[in-house]
Amino acid sequence: MTSAADPSIPEEALLRLAREGLGRDIVRVEPLSAGLGLRRFLRLHLDGPPGTAIARLEAPEDPAGRPAGMAPEPPLEPLRDHLEQCGLPVPASYGRDAGAGIDLLEDVGEVSLRQAAAQASPEQRRALYADACSLIPRLQRVEDPGGLPAFRRRLDSAQLAYKADLFARYGMGRPATPAETRVVAEAFARVAEVCDKSPQRFSHRDYQSENLHTRPGARGPTLVMIDLQGAFLAPPEYDAVCLLRDSYTELSAEEVASHAAQVRGELPDAPDPEEFALRFDLLTLTRKGKDLARYRYAVAERGDSRYRDCVGPALRSLRSAAPRAAQRDPQLTALAELIAEIEEESA
Repeated sequence: MTSAADPSIPEEALLRLAREGLGRDIVRVEPLSAGLGLRRFLRLHLDGPPGTAIARLEAPEDPAGRPAGMAPEPPLEPLRDHLEQCGLPVPASYGRDAGAGIDLLEDVGEVSLRQAAAQASPEQRRALYADACSLIPRLQRVEDPGGLPAFRRRLDSAQLAYKADLFARYGMGRPATPAETRVVAEAFARVAEVCDKSPQRFSHRDYQSENLHTRPGARGPTLVMIDLQGAFLAPPEYDAVCLLRDSYTELSAEEVASHAAQVRGELPDAPDPEEFALRFDLLTLTRKGKDLARYRYAVAERGDSRYRDCVGPALRSLRSAAPRAAQRDPQLTALAELIAEIEEESA
C-alpha cells in the first residue's frame, strides 16, 4: 500500500478493514480535502471491485464546537444502518473499527449536488433539487427503533444561543458591540421560543449541496446523503432551509419558493403556508447567521480562502429573510435593522 507517507494514516487498521470487509488489498491511499470540521476522509484505491472505498476517520473533538453541556456527536453507526433499513439513500458500510474511529464506506463518487447543479441546465437543476426536496419528508417519517442518540438530540435554546454568540463575534466582519450582542441574543432566543412550540421531526442537520452526492442511475443521476452523524430533531422546515438557503449553491427567489412549496405539501405535519413561511425565515436567520460567522472565521482566522465565496450568499439569505421575519414578529425588528447595516464589501 502506498500513501502520502503520512504517519497519521492508520495503515494497518485500513488494510485489515479492507481485507475483512471486501476481500481486497489497498493499492493507494488518497487524502480528500477537509471541510470545516476536524474529521478526515481518505479514498482507498483497491486491487479489485468495487475499485475504491472511503475511510472516514474520527478526530479528537473540540468542545468549543458545541454549546457547553451538550454531548458530542454520536458515532455514524447505528444511525447509518437504520436509515439504510428505512430505504433512504446512504453509503453502504463495508466495515468499522470503533476503537480506531474508522468507518469503511461505499465511495459514492466525487460529484456533489453542488457540482452537478453548476453544470446542469435550468431544467436539470430543477429536477435535481426536486429529488433532493423529496428526501426531506422521507427523512421526517423515520422513527426511533429504540435508543438511537439522534432522537434524544434536538435544536434547542442552548444551540441557538451558541449560534447567536458565533454570529455576534464573527458574522458582521467585526466584533459586535454589547448592545448589538444583546440584539442578536434576544432575537435568537425568540426563534428558540417559536421552535420549542413546533413539531419536532428527524432532520439530517446539514442537508446542503456538499452533503448530497450523485451517482448514475437507470433513469439519470440519483442522490446519496452523506455526513449523517449530526442528525437531530428540529422543526419541519430545518432541512429545507439548509438545502434551499445553501451558500454553496445559491438558488433564485423563484426556485426557493417553488421547492419550498413542494416540501411543505409533502411534510408529515403539513404546516399551513403562513406557519411554514414564518419558521422557514426564522430558521434562515439562525442557520445562515451561524454559517456566515463560520465562513468569516475560516477566512480571517484560519486563512482558508475556499469559504470566501460563501460569505456573500449567506449574507444575501439573511437580508432576504430578516425583513419578512420582522414584519411577522416585531421582536425581530432590531435584528433585521442590524443585518441591513452589514456592508456588502465587508462580507
